[in-house]
Amino acid sequence: MSTLSTTAPVTDTAARPGRRHRLDDWRPEDPEFWRTTGARIARRNLWVSILAEHVGFSVWSLWSVTVLFLGPEYGIDPAGKFLLTAVPAALGATLRLPYTLAVARFGGRNWTIVSALLLLVPAVPMAVLLEPGVSYATLMVLACLTGVGGGNFASSMANINLFFPERLKGKALGLNAGGGNLGVPAVQLVGLAVLATAGAAHPRLVPAVYLPLIVLAALAAARWLDNVPAARNEPGALREAAREPHTWVMSLLYIGTFGSFIGFGFAFGQVLQIEFADRFATPVDAAWLTFLGPLVGSLIRPVGGHLADRYGGARVTFWNFAAMAGGAALVLYAARERSLALYLTGFLALFVTSGIGNGSTYKMIPAIFRARVAAEVAGGRLDPADAERRARRLTGALIGIAGAVGASGGVLVNIAFRQSFLTWRSADAAYLAFIGCYAVCLLMTWLVYLRPGSRRLAGV
Repeated sequence: MSTLSTTAPVTDTAARPGRRHRLDDWRPEDPEFWRTTGARIARRNLWVSILAEHVGFSVWSLWSVTVLFLGPEYGIDPAGKFLLTAVPAALGATLRLPYTLAVARFGGRNWTIVSALLLLVPAVPMAVLLEPGVSYATLMVLACLTGVGGGNFASSMANINLFFPERLKGKALGLNAGGGNLGVPAVQLVGLAVLATAGAAHPRLVPAVYLPLIVLAALAAARWLDNVPAARNEPGALREAAREPHTWVMSLLYIGTFGSFIGFGFAFGQVLQIEFADRFATPVDAAWLTFLGPLVGSLIRPVGGHLADRYGGARVTFWNFAAMAGGAALVLYAARERSLALYLTGFLALFVTSGIGNGSTYKMIPAIFRARVAAEVAGGRLDPADAERRARRLTGALIGIAGAVGASGGVLVNIAFRQSFLTWRSADAAYLAFIGCYAVCLLMTWLVYLRPGSRRLAGV
């Protein structure tokens, strides 16, 4: 396996005639080049990438809305609906690694066009087939196919990483990730609009709204994105990162943060309607609340990165997991006391803290390898240039692995809710499982990155 790198040499010529959208000469670290040429091109690629990723996230999240339309006439119980929101998360997580590698293999512009058009694969049949009488097996296939939108995040981040100098990558990647994450509340607002205007009898209208947006994203990518030929997949980087214990520690922490965000984003509307059925007699009654959590979680993500810059990623992540456990405990208490106000407060706290945790854990990853190679340089085992290349190489690989593993948390959240309702007729057991998960993540953060001792990594 391999990971994306820009260490391959580039030519000193401008884009060749007849090769539009190909950046043969791309030097973002050159200040003069960046000022006169690079910044304008990079910003253009960033905004189009945000659009394409945003639409991808919306398609990935379609079933968080669709299940609210599936009334008694569809004959699906709550356990069956939770499976429908679990399978998109599973496919999305699986596709993240190959989508990351596809950028260097096919070109960022080319792959963005292809990955955008692949969103039509679930959206078109959903717009045709969603009506009473459709089989549950068909719904499962359609739900699974929306997972292609989950892979778009990985390829979009890998592509934008190529365009910006190191000093600006944090901000650019934060904007790209936040704009993509906003696709979750956006599709829920579309669902709310359909419910409020056409009613619950027309679920096919939600994916139909996205058909022109998918085509627009593909056309925008074809018109304004560029390929960077210098990008290449470094052989062995993912294999080397997979042998690194920090890769799996950070993957666990990312399950707790991003996995919670995407899992709760998929499940929140359904859980709210089940837990407070007396307050939400129709889907539209619940839908107007469901977008709030993913919205604040998306908008707050850059704050996690800022706090990590100021106080240290591990310290912010540690206290954030404590807050997540507290939010889950408040949700459990509110569910038992039948307090809707406390319930909403607890869930909003979970979305806010999962967003902060997304930012802080991402900031930890490069800091880990900078600390590791700094120690090797100090010990005379690596020269500084080789150390920097190795840190970047392993950072890119770890981000790819952690992104894929972390997205699987969305599956675990929905399966936890399903099993809890099946076995105990309530979500209480799921909330207890979440508290336990956050406690484990908190303990792991302290043991590996905060515990005093000679082996503690500086600056993480």
